[in-house]
Amino acid sequence: MTTPLFPAGVYGPDVHTLSHSDRTVILIGTAHISQESVELVRLVIEQEEPDCVCLELDDQRYQTLTKKERWQSLDLKEVIRKKQLSTLLINLLMASYQKKLGVKLGVTPGAELLVAANVAKIKQIPISLCDRNVRITLRRAWKSTSLWKKSYLLTSLLASVFDDTEISEEKLTELKRKDVLSKLMEELGESFPDLKRVLIDERDIFLAERIKASPGKRLVAVVGAGHVEGIIRTFATDNSVKITELNTIPPVSRIWKAASWILPLLIVGSLMAIGLQKGVSVAGTNFLFWALAHGIPAACGAMLALAHPYTTLGAFTAAPFTSLNPLIGAGYVTAFIQVMKRPPAVREFETAGSDMTTVRGWWSNKLLRVILVFLLTTLGSALGTWVGGYKILNNLIS
Repeated sequence: MTTPLFPAGVYGPDVHTLSHSDRTVILIGTAHISQESVELVRLVIEQEEPDCVCLELDDQRYQTLTKKERWQSLDLKEVIRKKQLSTLLINLLMASYQKKLGVKLGVTPGAELLVAANVAKIKQIPISLCDRNVRITLRRAWKSTSLWKKSYLLTSLLASVFDDTEISEEKLTELKRKDVLSKLMEELGESFPDLKRVLIDERDIFLAERIKASPGKRLVAVVGAGHVEGIIRTFATDNSVKITELNTIPPVSRIWKAASWILPLLIVGSLMAIGLQKGVSVAGTNFLFWALAHGIPAACGAMLALAHPYTTLGAFTAAPFTSLNPLIGAGYVTAFIQVMKRPPAVREFETAGSDMTTVRGWWSNKLLRVILVFLLTTLGSALGTWVGGYKILNNLIS
């Protein structure tokens, strides 16, 4: 028989007791890749036998955590149609980083949440999924961040995947301490105040309200240690009226929608003006330059990604026209063609997190190759916009 890490009734500094009306909430702050957290969560639920177990999960992450066959139901073509490839990429990057750290410690990322769910099921305790939908969180975070900081964040995420820094249980324990966590949150707030607001502050409020709305008089809530301080701070305040707004993706402003059409209209208008001033043949030559300026680098991007020949042809023919339509990009067109011609196998969805930690893995895994096609053809088309646009506008005014 294994001796428990925590004596009965003595849970340590990571467990907090909160009161709301006639209800009691036992709040557990965890590290998502800590064996100590796994044992703590198991012990508290088994000893307290609450009316409900609240988890820092949304339905999508819950299904991902509990169902090994989850990838079989993912329609990648639908992901592309809904323009959610960027969200999928960020999810894969974050999951890959956590999984890599978990492997070093012998713990599956989110193991404490899975244990909480399993113990609750065994004891027939209802489970409440209290986190905001991950897609809404990522979309709100993306919209709140400037273009420069978007680039910096993506670069940091990519770098973290290839980072081979060692980490120990002692380091995790240190990161869970309140003073260190506060320092980390302060640093995030100073560098990325809008991002911290969406990823941390908004979810603190959302989690607190969903926990309070869960059924039962005595609850156990399992959340990441980084949310504990915020949940405690907001728990006594009624923020229920904010939930609808926090659970909504802000629409694109009319000004931004109108601005996205400025460049296409400017290019088309310039070609028409060149035709009137210098003749149709000159306008045709300029449009040909525009087409080649987009088609060649987009096709090169597809070839660099080792895309299917039809995908490369699609990049060459689509890029000149998608660049004049802000509703669809060359990357999404080519990604869709790539999926149709070389669809990823289920196992490649399951191994994408580990495959993306090596350069070779990005090209050998068909799912990651679809993402490469999307990124590199988008980059090629964007280069064409600058080169082709400069050429046309220069010819107009010369």
